[in-house]
Amino acid sequence: MPTLTRDELRKSLKRGDIKPLYLLFGEEDYLRDQAARAITEVVLRDAPLREFNETSFSLTSADVQQAIASAEQLPMMSPRRIVKITDFNKLREESEDALARYLSRPAESSVVIFLSSDLDKRKKLSKQLLDSCVSVEFAPLKNDELKQWARNRFNNLNIAVDEQALGQIVALVGSDVRTLTNEIEKLATAAIDSGRVTIEIVDDLVRRSREFSNFELTDHLVTKNRKRALDILHKILNDGAEPVMLIGLIAGNYHRLALAKEMMSRGAQREDVFRVVAMPMFKRDDFLAVARRTDAKELAKSLVRIAETDLAIKTSLSTPRLQLEMLVCELTR
Repeated sequence: MPTLTRDELRKSLKRGDIKPLYLLFGEEDYLRDQAARAITEVVLRDAPLREFNETSFSLTSADVQQAIASAEQLPMMSPRRIVKITDFNKLREESEDALARYLSRPAESSVVIFLSSDLDKRKKLSKQLLDSCVSVEFAPLKNDELKQWARNRFNNLNIAVDEQALGQIVALVGSDVRTLTNEIEKLATAAIDSGRVTIEIVDDLVRRSREFSNFELTDHLVTKNRKRALDILHKILNDGAEPVMLIGLIAGNYHRLALAKEMMSRGAQREDVFRVVAMPMFKRDDFLAVARRTDAKELAKSLVRIAETDLAIKTSLSTPRLQLEMLVCELTR
């Protein structure tokens, strides 16, 4: 099957050209998740029972047969259903065979979307996915692409931006589109009276480094993206963050994820979760997405390891930086 660009995927969706299998892979997770949502919106547009026709499976905690059974299930009052599958690179060989059989004869009434930050194209399953699915790679954007993304986003918010300010935003924020989008929304709010973002506003509001928030670090830890997690860790430490404070923030995020996971497993609604788990409005969708794809038992083990690292840092068993690097490597195994 063909490998499309992001723009080619957008145009095919606009035409209503929907395929039964999609593979969305690459490190740029914001655009990757946005593409998965775009496919879902086209497939389930006007579906009256959407919640019954959209399911997600992480193959670290769910059996592949569950995902396949869901894909083979007939949709309810809709032409098709959506099934999203992550962590398929964790499958054992015998489970890979079951998935390969589905790839060879996918159900016409389902659209299955495979999502991954990393795709080892040498592996048998990866080759089968590339052969069977419409594939789109989401590599980190280059500077010119980031500027265009930012410019378009400001236009959508009806805010003008000086060219110098645009370059400064990208230089300071970096290549993570999720972080860039959050910064753009903050700047647009600050410039709502004047209708224009200037270099002065950027210097006042944008962090003076390619800094990632501690929650984004937690996100990459949970999704086992070791390279990105280490990159973010090094950046935060190089920007002067105290290791003890950072380990406390990581622990706090894992505690919130564990609490949200427990509440969701008991059927708690979104509003109930955020009455207990304090979270800024703009981060709530991302937080719930991370909570859904996190295994509860793995969260508990991670919390124990975080506590051990906290103790090791406070008792000077090794350098704090080394302890944090070891923690990131262990949590992303």
